[in-house]
Amino acid sequence: MYELSLLCPEDRVDVLSDALDALDALSVSVEDADAHTSAEQALFGEPGMPPPKDGWQRSRMVALFAQETAAKEAVVLLAAQDFFEDCQLLGIQTLEDQDWVRLTQSQFAPVEVTSDFWIVPTWHEPPAQARQIIRLDPGLAFGTGTHPTTRMCLRWIAQNGVHDQRVLDYGCGSGILAIGAAKYGATDIDAVDIDEAAVTATELNAVANHVVLRAGLPDKAQGQYQTVLANILATPLRVLAPLLCAHVATGGSLVLAGILERQADELKAAYAPWIHLEVSDTQDGWILMTGKSRAA
Repeated sequence: MYELSLLCPEDRVDVLSDALDALDALSVSVEDADAHTSAEQALFGEPGMPPPKDGWQRSRMVALFAQETAAKEAVVLLAAQDFFEDCQLLGIQTLEDQDWVRLTQSQFAPVEVTSDFWIVPTWHEPPAQARQIIRLDPGLAFGTGTHPTTRMCLRWIAQNGVHDQRVLDYGCGSGILAIGAAKYGATDIDAVDIDEAAVTATELNAVANHVVLRAGLPDKAQGQYQTVLANILATPLRVLAPLLCAHVATGGSLVLAGILERQADELKAAYAPWIHLEVSDTQDGWILMTGKSRAA
């Protein structure tokens, strides 16, 4: 296969995607051209916020073609269009034929949460020291356990206990935190997300892990919970502060992740009217913030 790479501004992503699809691209992906730099942007969607954008200010688009001639013809045809102005060809690269399934699987080894709590893909045997495992494969939704924010949340669950609790996983992604809560004894679990694909992934992953939970869109979250987990990003967490705090029962725990170390003070300020937050864990520049709900 042949990989065609383009650089384009945010407002051209949608029309270029349609054009590449019409030119018989096998797939089209979009990523932040400034990823892993100080200019990196986070795109997200949450209740009360505008929907996610189609791309980034500087978007890198990658289209796969079965033949090199098709990729080259696509470049010629795109360059002739008015909408290609301010766009740039980064190159055409040959992709060597590989066992893509085996290659993908090799990138996902078991992930250690604690010494005896592991996240294990279905094609791996659990490590000998694992006493508790979550079976999870890469799939439709965010959250495979490889990111520090996910591991910190799961570590909190394992170390603090949620036995017999009512638990809310807000922004559940793959459902990994809700599944982790179930593994550690939570008996009444709601997992919600704005993305229907995440809801589906959560339901499938729950079945694969032999746990019971309810998955749905955000309106599925009702009433109060002894533990509320939200692994999202700092900006939506600020917006969601009143909503999330309202779901925490008196004396219950709020567990927030997706926060960079430099964002700690702004999160403390956003939640101060309801819950006093403290940094309870840190890893690779990310922090976990937790607090207890006060009596009204």
